[in-house]
Formats: sequence, C-alpha cells, structure tokens
Amino acid sequence: MKTILRTICGCSLLWAGACLADYSGHSELQGFVDKMHKEHAFDKQALTRLFAEVERKDRILEAIARPAEKVLTWAEYQDIFIQDRRIDGGVQFWRENQADLQRAYETYGVAPEVIVSIIGVETRYGENTGSYRVIDALATLGFDYPPRSSFFRKELEHFLVLAREQKRDPLSLKGSYAGAMGYGQFMPSSYRAYAVDFDGDGFTDIWSNPADAIGSVANYLARHGWQKDQPVVSRARIDNEYDRNVLTAGLKLDHKVTSLKKAGFSPVEKLGDSKDAMAFKLEGKQGAEFWIGLKNFEVITRYNRSQLYAMAVYQLAERIRQAHD
Repeated sequence: MKTILRTICGCSLLWAGACLADYSGHSELQGFVDKMHKEHAFDKQALTRLFAEVERKDRILEAIARPAEKVLTWAEYQDIFIQDRRIDGGVQFWRENQADLQRAYETYGVAPEVIVSIIGVETRYGENTGSYRVIDALATLGFDYPPRSSFFRKELEHFLVLAREQKRDPLSLKGSYAGAMGYGQFMPSSYRAYAVDFDGDGFTDIWSNPADAIGSVANYLARHGWQKDQPVVSRARIDNEYDRNVLTAGLKLDHKVTSLKKAGFSPVEKLGDSKDAMAFKLEGKQGAEFWIGLKNFEVITRYNRSQLYAMAVYQLAERIRQAHD
C-alpha cells in the first residue's frame, strides 16, 4: 500500500477534535495490523500511519444504535419506493445506459429493468451513494461497535485489500454509514466477490462508472442463481378455505407451485407446477394481498433480506419497463 502523504502534525483548533479521534492509539489496532501483515503482507508502519488519519465517527455509532423504525406495511413501503420520480429517473438511467444494460442482459441474463430498479432503490441512480469515508465507517463500527465488531472488522480487512488491488487511496473512497459503496451499495466483501470491470478500463469503479455498476449488480444476481427470462412473483387468488399454514414471513422456497395450488393459492400468471415457490401475504393499499414468490424473487432477497424489498424492486422494475416501452 502506498505511503499516505497527508500529515497530522500542526492541526488547527478547528481540526483538533478530528485529529484526536484517530485510531493510531486504539487498544485493538495493533492486533489488526499484525493480522493484515501476516495474512495479506501489508506493511505494518504504513498501516499505522494510515490509521493515524482514520477518524472515529460518533454520528455513525448513533445511527446504528438508533432504535429500529417501526415495521412498515407494504402500503407504506410502496409510498417510499414506487414513486413517479423514481420511475422517471429509472427510464432516464435506462436510456442513458441502454448499451451496457443490454450487454449485461446478454452476459448475465438479468433483465435491464431489474438492474435499473435495484440501483434506483439503493441510491436513486447514483444520486445518493453516501458521504462517509468508507474506512472511517468500517473502523468506527469494527473497533467501537461491539455487537457487530467482528463483521465490520472483516469488512475493513476486505476494504483495505480491495483498495490495494485497485490501486486506490483508501482515504478517498466514500459510502454509507455502514460502509456500503457505489451505485449498488456493495459491502467490501461483495465488491471483491461480485464487482466487475464491465467496461474493461482496468478499474472496477462502482462509485462513478455506471457501466461497472450495471455489470456488478447483474453479476451479483446471476451468481446467486438468477434465471433468465423467468418470472419473479405472481399475484395469487385464494380459495375460501385456503391453508394459512403455508404462508411465510421468511425467504425460503419451501413449496412447489402445484402444492400451493392444492393449498388454495391459484397464481394469476401461468407458472410451471414443478417450480420451487413460497406463498406470502402483504397488507396493501386495498387490503390483504396474496403472492407466490419464485426463484428470482428469492435471488432479489439475497441483495436485501426482506420480502418488502424484493417486492419493491419487482414492482418498480415493472413500472420502469412499462414507462420505458
């Protein structure tokens, strides 16, 4: 890793608080530095100099410790993500990146509208990718947030390795308060596993290059089992005596379409009887809605482990596709 050139000497009073909040003297830093040296051949002195410029961010600790928001209904979730502004933005993003989206479809089998929708849900098409330095976020959570310190310290490890692999200054890359990065909000481990240099310029840039972001999102979904040109989910009609026991709040495909039909769930769309499926119920704007989720629905939940998230991505994708067409 290249030597960090910035100096921390002679700080003005304005920056004194930030300088005093660095991680050079943290009790657990040396163990982390030793690990990075042993497992990844990082230079110990260079890492120590780097962490002298890494700042603890109390706002991040406050944000992650804040009580979770109330559980949203599907109707409330729709109001957040299925908006005209986000649909219009998706159409514009599609038109501006038509060739890359088509190539991603041909390469990975993921429909353009699904890629566009995920980027729209995550960052409004790159409009809001996060303002924290990734290294500050991951160090703060890795060293000073005990409930999940092991997870975030591992992500910090991945981040330093990816910065070296991509020849980037680790102090320059920004993301969310949890360390998620770029158009598609990849954590560092996901970046290293799934991000691709889709335009072939030698740098996998998910921060400012929509081509790489498009290819990376498509690759992520494909690697998790996306089925090309297959349905995601279908609305279901229910019999008067449908079996409530098959409804799930989980994410596993525990049934076959044929068994759900026998349990009183009739898909509105034509689905193959042998397909793996799940049945779930959502509280929509007009009352209860019953749905049958398929493999591609489950794949979307690998991006965010939530039925509501997957439904938002699906419905936003459909609205964007209709508006684009």
